[in-house]
Amino acid sequence: MTKALFFDIDGTLVSLRTHEIPASAIEAIAKARDRGIRIIISTGRPRQLINNLGPIEHLIDGYITVNGACCVIGGQTISTTPVCKEDVATLLRCSDTMHFPSLVVGTDDVIVYNPDKSVDRVFGDLLNLHDLKLNSPVEPLLEGDILQLTPIIDRAQEAVIVPQFRHSVSVRWCDYFSDVLSEDADKGRGMARMASHLGIGIDECMAFGDGGNDISILRRAGTGVAMGNAGTEVKAAADYVTRDIDDGGVAHALRHFGIIS
Repeated sequence: MTKALFFDIDGTLVSLRTHEIPASAIEAIAKARDRGIRIIISTGRPRQLINNLGPIEHLIDGYITVNGACCVIGGQTISTTPVCKEDVATLLRCSDTMHFPSLVVGTDDVIVYNPDKSVDRVFGDLLNLHDLKLNSPVEPLLEGDILQLTPIIDRAQEAVIVPQFRHSVSVRWCDYFSDVLSEDADKGRGMARMASHLGIGIDECMAFGDGGNDISILRRAGTGVAMGNAGTEVKAAADYVTRDIDDGGVAHALRHFGIIS
C-alpha cells in the first residue's frame, strides 16, 4: 500500500510551459491527501526558491530540497549533506577562469556568483525565478555550509570541471545547467531518510519525476513514475511511464495505481 507520494517540481508538478500546476494534478493530490497519504516534494530547488506550489502548499508534509542535500518535515530539518569546502572552492575558481555564473546555495540564503545575462534567460525564462541576488558577496555565505552549486555550463564544460572534484557529483535535468552536490546526497537517499523518519517503508513510497536528477529516487522508490515528457534514460529507470505533465500525467498515474478514483 502506498503511504507517501514524492513529487519533483519542475516538469513534473509544475508545467515548464505555463509555470503552473495543472488543475488535474491539484485535484488529484488533494484527493490522495484526504486518504491520509503523505505528500512530499522532491526537488533540486532550495527551499528559498520554491515559488510555484501555492495551490498545494497546505497539502505538503515535507520537502526534499537541493536534490536531497536538505530534508525538512513540518519545519524540522531531518538531514543536511553539504558540499565539501574544497569542491566549493574548485567550482568557484572554475567560474572565475571559465567565465560562467553559478547559484551558490547556503543553508539560509542563495546568491548568484559571477552573474551575466544568461542568469535571467535560464533561471528567469525556464524556471520563472526572478529577483535573484546578483550583487551580494559570496564570502559571508562561504562561512557556513554550502548545500549545492548550480553553474550555467554546457556538457563540455561539465566534463572539464567534474574530474577536479574530490567528493562531489554533478547531476542534470536540462541542457542549460547542472547541480553540483555532495556524493552522499541524492533524491533517493533523501527519500530513504524521510521514510525512516515517518516510519514507513521504501516499498510504500511512490515517486514522480522527469529529469536526470530524479533517476535515483525513481529507482529506489517502491514505485517510480516517469512523466511522459521525461527523457529516455529517466523513463527506463521508472516502473511506469504516465502521460505528459500538460496532459494530466500526475492524475492519470494516481488513478492507474488506484491511489484515487
